[in-house]
Amino acid sequence: MQKILITTLLSIVMSSALLSAPTPTSPKKQTKWGLYVDAKEANSMKKADPDNVLFIDVRDPVEIMFVGFTDVVDYNIPFMTTNTNEWHSKKPVFKLEKNKYFEEDIANALKMKGMSKDTPILIMCRSGGTRGAPATKLLEGHGYSKVYVVTDGFEGSKTKTGDKKGFRLENGWKNSGLPWSNKLNKEKMYFTNFKH
Repeated sequence: MQKILITTLLSIVMSSALLSAPTPTSPKKQTKWGLYVDAKEANSMKKADPDNVLFIDVRDPVEIMFVGFTDVVDYNIPFMTTNTNEWHSKKPVFKLEKNKYFEEDIANALKMKGMSKDTPILIMCRSGGTRGAPATKLLEGHGYSKVYVVTDGFEGSKTKTGDKKGFRLENGWKNSGLPWSNKLNKEKMYFTNFKH
């Protein structure tokens, strides 16, 4: 019994030591839970206890189709989706709209996995804060107890200098040697009829 207790305590201490992503400086990227991990830490959390951690990619499915995906993720549930009927005039792109079913979709994903709102949830977007933290904030006040933001996201940060300036080549899931592919897993991708 004592050996099991010591092993459990060591596991908890080791897990806490692994979670070292700093708190974002911008209040827009902070959440009420104050739980932040980088891509490598998210991978370690999911791999260590796959049946008790829900991992969600909140990028638009079309973005994922062109940029790539990791099958470590449980589901793609977009925070924002592209509306090809509307134009964003300040940025010459199609308009993005919030997924009005986001929280409901997260609750359904937990049910499908046999998990509860006490389950740790990992939220990953492209770069970590633009959609990750706002998506996480949509879950506030709905009974979730542990929601983590993957601070460097799937693609990571933009380089600041050199001939690759502006490219997302620093940190993030793709740049950390973690598994990913341009092949999508249909079972994990978001369809507009996702359990609504």
